Amino acid sequence: MILDRQPDIQVVGEAANGAAAVEQALDLGPDVVLMDIRMPEVDGLEATRRLVRSAPSSVRVLILTTFDLDEYVYEAIVAGASGFLVKDVPPDELARGVRVIAAGDALLAPTVVRRLLDEFVRRPPPGSQVPPTLHELTGRELEVLRFVAHGLTNAEIAADFVVSETTIKTHVSHVLQKLRLRDRVQAVVLAYESGLVHPGEATDRVESSRL
Repeated sequence: MILDRQPDIQVVGEAANGAAAVEQALDLGPDVVLMDIRMPEVDGLEATRRLVRSAPSSVRVLILTTFDLDEYVYEAIVAGASGFLVKDVPPDELARGVRVIAAGDALLAPTVVRRLLDEFVRRPPPGSQVPPTLHELTGRELEVLRFVAHGLTNAEIAADFVVSETTIKTHVSHVLQKLRLRDRVQAVVLAYESGLVHPGEATDRVESSRL
């Protein structure tokens, strides 16, 4: 009902469980999938994994749940979600979240970044290593990736570097392309798991070569 009232948003389908959500999403091809966490048959995390595997280049999943718990946030991101909101979010924020995800951006507040990564990425999973593609980044692109990992927006990064927001957006795009990542949420996880950024590191302590 909230989304249907928005002039620029159309609800094309609804599903009662995770299995049906995957089936309908693949059939209808929506721009954004609002995914609950706890559902019968297949939960939202597994449904997200299946969607991302089946349509990795087009699916955009926004997790919507009553369970604002760290493990759900982290698992949702690892599963491939592009954003996370709790159900008590104000209606205008929910609509804004859908627009953000539809535009190809990620919805992950800096506070959420710090909370979940401090707790879960402190000890990377077995087998984690620095991906070879990380060495393809330029010095400036590495700097941008560090700031993205701290949850800064393009505008905030641009202000720090004293360049235009468009320039930073281009750098972020190059980072995602070179690292073969879908969005900046995946970039955040990679930056921490590879050791490029460490939990608790302050953004104003990030070294900058100012290339």
